[in-house]
Amino acid sequence: MGKVESTIKSEIMRLAKREVRGSFLPLRREVYSLRLKLSSLIKSFTAMERQAKEVLEEQAKKKLVLQATPEEVKVSRLTPQRIHLLRNKIGISQKDLGTLLEVSIGTVGLWEKGKFAPSAQKKAALIALRKLGKREVKKLLAEKKQELKAKGEKAAAKKPAGKKAAAPKKKPAKTKPARKK
Repeated sequence: MGKVESTIKSEIMRLAKREVRGSFLPLRREVYSLRLKLSSLIKSFTAMERQAKEVLEEQAKKKLVLQATPEEVKVSRLTPQRIHLLRNKIGISQKDLGTLLEVSIGTVGLWEKGKFAPSAQKKAALIALRKLGKREVKKLLAEKKQELKAKGEKAAAKKPAGKKAAAPKKKPAKTKPARKK
C-alpha cells in the first residue's frame, strides 16, 4: 500500500507542477513584456524630464521684457492716480519703479502728480507691469539692480586707478584793505 500511496502522491505532484507551469508560463511572458514596457517608459520619461529641465532653464534665462502691444498702449488710460495705484498694488517705491523703467525718481513723481505724462515706450512698460504679479516684479527688479551693479563695476574697472578727478580751482579770497585809524 505504501508504494501505491507514493506513486499516487508523485503523480499528483507531477500533474500539479504541470498545471502550475501551464498557468505560470503565460504570466511569466506577460511580466517580461510589462518589464520591457516599463523600461522603455522610464527611458522616455527621463528624456522628457531632461527636455523639460532644458526648457525651464531657457525660460529662466530669458529676461522678462516690459512690452505691451500698440493696441493696448493706445486703448489704455494711464492717469496719475492709476500710476500711483499700480505702484502701490505691486508694492514698490518710486525709486524701484524708476529703476524698472530706467527713469529717475523725480520723473516718477512728476508722472504721479500729473505734471508730465510718460512717453509711449514708458507707457507700454507701465501697461506690461500691470500684467505682472508681485513676485515677477520683485524678480525683474532684482535683475535690473544686478545689471546696474554690474554696469557700475565695469565703469569703475575702466577708470584708471590712482587718478582723481581734478578739483575745481578755488578763487583767491578777496581781502579787504586794512582801515587806517
